[in-house]
Amino acid sequence: MEEYTSTEMMAVCGANAVRDGERVFAGTGLPVLGAMLAKVTHAPNAIIIYEGGNVDTQNKDLALSVADSRLGYRAAASIGLIETLGFLMMGGRVDVGFLGAAQIDEYGNINTSYIGDFDSPKVRLPGSGGGNDIASSAGRIILMFTHDARKFVKKLDYLTSPGHLSGPGSREKLGLIGGGPALVVTDKCQMDFDPNTKKIRLKSVHPGVTVDWVNENVMFDLIIPGKVPTTPEPTKEYLDKLHQLDPQGIYLGKGQK
Repeated sequence: MEEYTSTEMMAVCGANAVRDGERVFAGTGLPVLGAMLAKVTHAPNAIIIYEGGNVDTQNKDLALSVADSRLGYRAAASIGLIETLGFLMMGGRVDVGFLGAAQIDEYGNINTSYIGDFDSPKVRLPGSGGGNDIASSAGRIILMFTHDARKFVKKLDYLTSPGHLSGPGSREKLGLIGGGPALVVTDKCQMDFDPNTKKIRLKSVHPGVTVDWVNENVMFDLIIPGKVPTTPEPTKEYLDKLHQLDPQGIYLGKGQK
């Protein structure tokens, strides 16, 4: 059995959520690593689109941001924000988008703007960036962030990007073309969304994590199926590929193999 970190587990889960041939909109950090891992393993025909404008690149080094100039190396296209977020994303040409969240509610709505009161927030966050565009228009959304009870809230301090809003039909009513959040990956578990209520539910717990722990570390009524499986552990092949993609531990952390 291979040794692995919780960060590596998240990256592998994110990669496994990508299907071969999909057009993937990946953000800085673990989403980039997850998308790249998918492409060098089970999804060689996936096309990674970066918000900065580079499409289907063959960069030799891991990018430090979605606008890193090294992403231009042998790219199929080098365009701009109007094309990536407008023509591709809002045109319905992106199958899956990766996002993070500072807060998420039971319908997968996201806050990345501020924590606390609007006039005097405790924490100011980066805001939407391209997050609202991605959440509104990508075929489905994969959310990746570390697990903290304060992130899983009953009511957001601010709605930055739409999830399933208030439930079934609410996205369609507003004319959003994307399918909304489909998967939440944390360092403790995976969650998906009930197809009938559109509320978040527990999909699997990572090895060593209990269902009770997850349930105690969300601030709303989490849907828990009668039987919750354990997330499969990363294989040696996937871990080796991860370390090849990030040999300096930029996103995986220092001291990687």
